[in-house]
Amino acid sequence: MIANIVIGGAIFGYAGWAFYRFIQKSKEGKCAACSIQSSCSSNCSVNQKKQVK
Repeated sequence: MIANIVIGGAIFGYAGWAFYRFIQKSKEGKCAACSIQSSCSSNCSVNQKKQVK
């Protein structure tokens, strides 16, 4: 019973963390969240800073 609770908590905890990370990266914009931004030849700037409002 306790193992089920721990495993379930780990699964829901990881899902929550992944969702939070997805939201944070989506706020940065298309190129800032890209995994190949350092080698990309797109119009986005590699040194693009996150805008603070």
